[in-house]
Amino acid sequence: MQIIKNIEEMQAFRSEMRGSVGFVPTMGALHRGHLSLIRRAREENDHVVVSIFVNPTQFLPGEDFERYPRREEADRNICERAGVDVLFVPEAASVYHDDEVTLKAPPYLGYVLEGHRRPGHFDGVVQVVMKLFNLVRPTRAYFGKKDAQQLCILQKMVEDLFVPVEIVPVDTVREEDGLALSSRNVYLSPEERTRALGVSRSLKRASRLVMAGELDTETIKVAMRETMREIDTIEYIEIVDRGFRPLKRVEIGNTIILVAVKVGRTRLIDNLWI
Repeated sequence: MQIIKNIEEMQAFRSEMRGSVGFVPTMGALHRGHLSLIRRAREENDHVVVSIFVNPTQFLPGEDFERYPRREEADRNICERAGVDVLFVPEAASVYHDDEVTLKAPPYLGYVLEGHRRPGHFDGVVQVVMKLFNLVRPTRAYFGKKDAQQLCILQKMVEDLFVPVEIVPVDTVREEDGLALSSRNVYLSPEERTRALGVSRSLKRASRLVMAGELDTETIKVAMRETMREIDTIEYIEIVDRGFRPLKRVEIGNTIILVAVKVGRTRLIDNLWI
């Protein structure tokens, strides 16, 4: 496995690659969710590139940029064992410049739900992902469906800006008890982690209701809220179409149920695609 920290070296190395390239951009603290992306990329491409970059522009003031988990050696070992060809670990000073050209998230999709709660977050996401795409020039890029709004924005970005990259969505990976894997789960105390299971239970309840024929979104949201009684703060429960427009009735094949909560000081998101 080649470890590259320099922008110019990455560009030179990429120019020598032949065949398809699968790309998995991450912020590190890798877990089984990331591994599912890497394995999918390994199955579908001649080469696999993983980037680790804790992107400062997608963190708001007061968020956890400084304390975001960083595990360089463990991440490196995970990538090597998973058959990654290139681990790209750039420095922020080489990625960003003074008075640079910037991208903006779409004016609706980028500013509802997560975009409303974290204004400017998705601007930082599209900015860094476009930079990484230009450096790595992947054939396919792999993103988890747990970050549903991010995934939809990046799909729209490559479509609107004619970027020759296929965005590949990959299903959320969960613990045996249902908790969606996230690098931020390490912040949860054992007691908080138990309470956090209310999120996945609420999504399971929503799934059962839809399977039983209940399509009224308000009825489903009431049932989900009831299931999350022990959650400290429910920021939102929303049922939207793939364009993130609110729905009054579930549309099979075109619906995402989204949840954002706080358990203790830890903010968690989860969703169900229907």
